[in-house]
Amino acid sequence: MYRKITACLENWQKNPHRKPLILQGARQVGKTYSLLEFGRTHYENTAYFNFETSPALTETFAESISPDYLLPILSHMSGTTIIREKTLIIFDEIQLCERALTSLKYFCENAPEYHIIAAGSLLGIAVNRSSFSFPVGKVDMKTLYPMDMEEFLMALGEHMLIEQIKNGFEKNTPLPSALHESAMQLYREYLVVGGMPECVMQYINTKDYILVRHIQDNILTGYLNDMSKYNTANEIKKTRLTYDNITVQLSKKNTRFQYKLLKKGGRASEFENAIEWLALSGIISQVYQTEQIRKPLENYRNIDAFKIYISDIGLLMAKKELLAQDILYPTNDIDDFKGGMTENYVNMQLTISGYKTYYWLSQRGAEIDFIIQKEGAIIPIEVKSADNTKAKSLQSYMKTYQPDYAIKLSSRNFSMENGQKAVPLYAAFCI
Repeated sequence: MYRKITACLENWQKNPHRKPLILQGARQVGKTYSLLEFGRTHYENTAYFNFETSPALTETFAESISPDYLLPILSHMSGTTIIREKTLIIFDEIQLCERALTSLKYFCENAPEYHIIAAGSLLGIAVNRSSFSFPVGKVDMKTLYPMDMEEFLMALGEHMLIEQIKNGFEKNTPLPSALHESAMQLYREYLVVGGMPECVMQYINTKDYILVRHIQDNILTGYLNDMSKYNTANEIKKTRLTYDNITVQLSKKNTRFQYKLLKKGGRASEFENAIEWLALSGIISQVYQTEQIRKPLENYRNIDAFKIYISDIGLLMAKKELLAQDILYPTNDIDDFKGGMTENYVNMQLTISGYKTYYWLSQRGAEIDFIIQKEGAIIPIEVKSADNTKAKSLQSYMKTYQPDYAIKLSSRNFSMENGQKAVPLYAAFCI
């Protein structure tokens, strides 16, 4: 299955000022597979090392982190001759070995001709919670997310449909009704399957949602195990409570995160470390309210007002214990959850596309689901789970701030009217 990260890796490989690369991301998003496949197709050979499965590896780095010392030993341990410029060296689960992370500085300074990529599932936590020296300025960094809607369509072989969608987005031209309905159905399938590569592969091979859900449940169990294994004993219960409560929060009409829904009398001081742990592990993302529509938006975020979304829409469905037919053939039974579910999907697509997302709330209660900076402009994005595109909040926003244009995501086909660009939900990746 093609991953867009491949293009980033190719640019890194060709860069004459290349530094060791750190690829971070939540568990099961496909980091190891993507790197091994990249090594197989772009290098003469690959030397792969996993700090989780090889204790002897950690002992080696404990002895010395000099490239001159390490390279002959690593070559022996991998059974591969490590050749400068021609061998890809992969350090997997590098967060488990602090000295290996520090060694990247010396590979950058003393052995830049060797191509090294380090991967870590809980790297954000390791960097923020440990006391060792992180190689600031000596590494390049990328984040791998679950597969987005476009990668899902590519995996299904829908290349012609992707081109039609991109054309419709660029020209604001509606797709033929048959293609639009087909794309909407594929969007609903994506909501169920999500973007975890193993889940997508299982779906492609079997079209069996029960088997997909089994994989999703295993991934969720793995996340819970990480909370116990890599968290302080004092925070484990709070972290699990926070994670389990996200689906409750997204089922509310107001999806802003509320501590009081975690437990009676819940406060930020009690749960902020748990939220930080989940965010640093890549399991969730926080979307803050922006108090002013000015650049840079980050300067005007309200740190006390935010929403929380889960990093993969399929895992959200599994946590909510929704059946495939609940999503594929929508009924009124999940009306309370549709809004939060659709927001979660859109936030995921925007994040994968590289946007930092915010939301806006006026003093009179008008709310815009997402605010992004795109090509130097601040763009409001309104999200609807169905074809109801009446958006009083968006009209109020446009009247006040007069943006270049606004985006309305819903189940309606492409169009452009009065500065409002209608985009079907399946085309969120185009933004």
